[in-house]
Amino acid sequence: MAFMVSLFRSLSALLALAALVLALGLVQQAQAEFEVPVSYHKLDNGLKVVLSEDHAVPTTTIAVYYGIGFRIEPRDRTGFAHLFEHMMFQGSKNLGKAEFIALVNSNGGVLNGSTRFDFTNYFEVVPSNKTETFIWAEADRMRGLDITQENLTNQQGVVKNEVKVNVLNQPYGGFPWLDLPQLANENWFNAHNFYGDLEDLDAATLEDVQQFFNDFYAPNNAVVVIAGDIDTEETLQWVEEYFGDIPASDNLTFPDVSEPKQTAQKRISKTDNLAPRPALAWAYHVPERGTPEWYAMIVIDLMLTDGDDSRFYQKFVQEKGYTGSVSGGINWPLGNVYNYNGPMIYSAFMVHDDTHEPDTILADLDAIVEDLQTNTVSDEEYARAMTKIRSQLYNVLGDGNRIGLVDLLAAFALFDDDPGRVNRLESEFDVVTPKLIQKTAQEYLTPENRSIITLVPGAGDASAGE
Repeated sequence: MAFMVSLFRSLSALLALAALVLALGLVQQAQAEFEVPVSYHKLDNGLKVVLSEDHAVPTTTIAVYYGIGFRIEPRDRTGFAHLFEHMMFQGSKNLGKAEFIALVNSNGGVLNGSTRFDFTNYFEVVPSNKTETFIWAEADRMRGLDITQENLTNQQGVVKNEVKVNVLNQPYGGFPWLDLPQLANENWFNAHNFYGDLEDLDAATLEDVQQFFNDFYAPNNAVVVIAGDIDTEETLQWVEEYFGDIPASDNLTFPDVSEPKQTAQKRISKTDNLAPRPALAWAYHVPERGTPEWYAMIVIDLMLTDGDDSRFYQKFVQEKGYTGSVSGGINWPLGNVYNYNGPMIYSAFMVHDDTHEPDTILADLDAIVEDLQTNTVSDEEYARAMTKIRSQLYNVLGDGNRIGLVDLLAAFALFDDDPGRVNRLESEFDVVTPKLIQKTAQEYLTPENRSIITLVPGAGDASAGE
């Protein structure tokens, strides 16, 4: 889903070195309390602003997260949020077509944008002496995007081609990250093809695009996060200067995305004419974000799916030899466990040999789950999972480009109005105990709460997906 606009620039070596320096620093501080600098503000027009001053590396990461993702795009306009992500690179009031990208490239920076369930984001990593320039540039396109029929037609073609390349003409295309949400969920907003049906993409009009921009790409539906080699007071003044007079949206409404409780197992089969081997995917609805059971489910995910020591890997790969790998997670693979704000599934999948029947694999899956439900996890496995929680957090915070840190700060500002939560995140997992893990497995890892897709390889006709 991400729209990569620059990959290899002069900052690459610097960022790699920065990641090493910061990671070493975090290891030294692991026994002490680590605190990310967080300065949080709100402008009169509703814009949330998060600043994190850190002079370890002479770069700045600037990001704008808009509270609009594919979960809440308009009906009969599937893929519209993703299409609009592309439109944001087509020019604005003072920066013409592709000039934003050129401005980043000419300053040795990197940039990207992506569309997720509950947000669309844009970020750039640039030399810190260009911080003001890119605050201005981000404000310029929030203030006035260049919405023309030529740009719309061009990007409709780009996104349609992306769908064909990444989904329709790709073995296992869209499996299971597009398929499982559509099967597991009932509410259309959670269950539609968020990459976009080709007919819906064609049907988008210039008026649709303009209305979407006016409604959702507004300061009262956004957070600006700036992390790195900055002066907090000076940077806040720049944000106020360039963003402060952008008008708020007066039509900021969102649909009901609540999901009814699943009460019966769902199972379908899908034929993939390009797939060389069969595959199996499954999903469970997870507890509500922020509840004790939700934290327990995150730990369960790590025990079942994460790494060569996980239960799935040990059973399916090492012991039974069904497959070479098992992938999955909560909000996988489109995000992480923190950056969503609505109903979500925990999913996993494998491509397996055709000598193994799906029901045989599922029987082993049931045995793994039953053990988790019947027996409390050992002290060793529990400690290993909690270590993974800390390790993943420090890896994010220690990344030299600060993109992971910015993502956490943006998500916690958008969804919780509390970016300072990043400094309490590790301690929030203290609520998880072996007993809570067992209780959560009993309540959520049930057949009634599960959706299954078996993928059957077809004839291998490359034209079948066109």
